[in-house]
Amino acid sequence: MSKLTHLDEKGAARMVDVTSKAVTEREARAEALIRMAPETLAMIVEGQHPKGDVLAVARVAGIMAAKKTHDLIPLCHALNLTSVKVELTPGEDGASVHIATLCKLAGQTGVEMEALTAASVAALTLYDMCKAVDRGMVVDNVRLLEKKGGRSGHWSASDSGS
Repeated sequence: MSKLTHLDEKGAARMVDVTSKAVTEREARAEALIRMAPETLAMIVEGQHPKGDVLAVARVAGIMAAKKTHDLIPLCHALNLTSVKVELTPGEDGASVHIATLCKLAGQTGVEMEALTAASVAALTLYDMCKAVDRGMVVDNVRLLEKKGGRSGHWSASDSGS
């Protein structure tokens, strides 16, 4: 097991110094799931929600969140993202929305936190917009699916048994 990179030799929190790291293409994919009552999903899909296009707002919120991850997670670097994609797909179960995110850049550090933040905030935005009709929604399964690039190379949740 690797040592924690955000702790110095005395155990104090620190921002990792990436000055000497090479600039490489990096990307990360993450996901989240929000479970809800079937009536809530039907309202969203049919465009009957009084607040408008709930999925469009959640998509934009996810993109904005990825761009602001360094403002939310204390030791994250401010990154110059070159691409952020947020896809929201109504679940075949009729009672959920699957959120898939992809973040890319050419830089000295990875974009895993940006992909995870985008998925989380998109799910939270769905919750916020729909809480008046369904307070029992559950945000679930926020996880990293894949990362590419950098010194540690390629990692996939399917390779790790996750």
